[in-house]
Amino acid sequence: MAGVLFGSFAAFLFLTVPIGIAIGLAVLFTILYTGSMPVEFLMKELTNSVDSFPLLAVPYFIIAGEIMGKGGISKRLFNVADSMVGNKTGGIAMATIVTCMFFAAISGSGPATVAAIGGIMIPAMVQKGYDKRFATAVVASAGSIGVIIPPSIPMVIYGVSCSVSIGDMFIAGIIPGILVGIGLMIYSYFHSKKMGYIGSGQKTTLKGILTAFWEAKWALMIPVIILGGIYGGIFTPTEAAVVAVVFGLIVSVFVYKELKFKDLPQIFVDSALTTASVLVIVGAATAFGRLLTLEQIPNQIAEAMISISSEPLIIMMLITLLLLIVGCFMDTIAAIIILTPILLPVALQIGYDPIHFGIIMIVNLAIGFITPPLGVNLFVGAGISGLSLEQLSKAIVPFFFAMVITLLIIIVIPQLSLLFL
Repeated sequence: MAGVLFGSFAAFLFLTVPIGIAIGLAVLFTILYTGSMPVEFLMKELTNSVDSFPLLAVPYFIIAGEIMGKGGISKRLFNVADSMVGNKTGGIAMATIVTCMFFAAISGSGPATVAAIGGIMIPAMVQKGYDKRFATAVVASAGSIGVIIPPSIPMVIYGVSCSVSIGDMFIAGIIPGILVGIGLMIYSYFHSKKMGYIGSGQKTTLKGILTAFWEAKWALMIPVIILGGIYGGIFTPTEAAVVAVVFGLIVSVFVYKELKFKDLPQIFVDSALTTASVLVIVGAATAFGRLLTLEQIPNQIAEAMISISSEPLIIMMLITLLLLIVGCFMDTIAAIIILTPILLPVALQIGYDPIHFGIIMIVNLAIGFITPPLGVNLFVGAGISGLSLEQLSKAIVPFFFAMVITLLIIIVIPQLSLLFL
């Protein structure tokens, strides 16, 4: 059964069938070919998998990201970042990365972060003399932080998939997300120094920083309310997502006044389409994973991996290599749902904490946002800048290695993920 399932899935992907449909068709084909299950199995899994209260956070975080991306929030977040690092060598590039880190604490989505920040910052960097390929690569790679710094839609999916606390996952993602941002900033600094990309020339002052923070106070309050409410036990991650939508609407419409009521229908339509595609992937991937479990494939893979070596770090490196490859070809949400039941037992057997492993998995798959052929951030960035995917893929290579090095640090030092738990 496993050969038919994976073979048909690979065939559908080769035919460029959308990922959610490809997974569902692979499950259906396997059921019809082997006769091991009734066809109703697929329908049951599609409905039962999305009948989950924690999953309600997904559509609300998607709506919140759409609202905040179009409501003037990203512009004010950049002013804060620019006041801190804008005068340094490569200052605009580093300010862009810091802005993505701020926006990551609002949107929970990598592509949403690229879309919200890239539309402003790519033209701004090009105007200041930055190479368009480098400018786009900065935004595309930094946008990946959107799924690492909480709140994070993939963290919600992981928490639901393996029944760990979504709040704990959010806490664990803070330091790794900041480290990824620092790694990207370090490369951006040295590349900018080499290319002569100077800073703004304006002196960094405490007054300037405080002024920028004050002007962006409402934007900065959003992650404080979301994360503070979750960690303070005031509301659940799902309820926090609803609060984010309401607060984002109030700030964007009534405070900044950059979002009009006439814009809301299109925002809701775009959010609904994104949510629908996500939930199709969730349902189909759950059925896929369920078939694998019934065939005891996860146990077999776990035993095979552990038989290779008794050294936990070597096994984790193999898992990391697998996830980096999978991230090139599979949607993040589908990969989490399908691979968590397979890889988590291996991680537990070699002594890894499920929360730490979840962060390792999500950072791995976040790198997949910038690796072709399925790197979603590459497509979004290329769409904004007008570059070809090939041009952007070449420019993204150093950022890829910066993220991989940071990932290795996160793997080796579990305290970076578990410090606040």
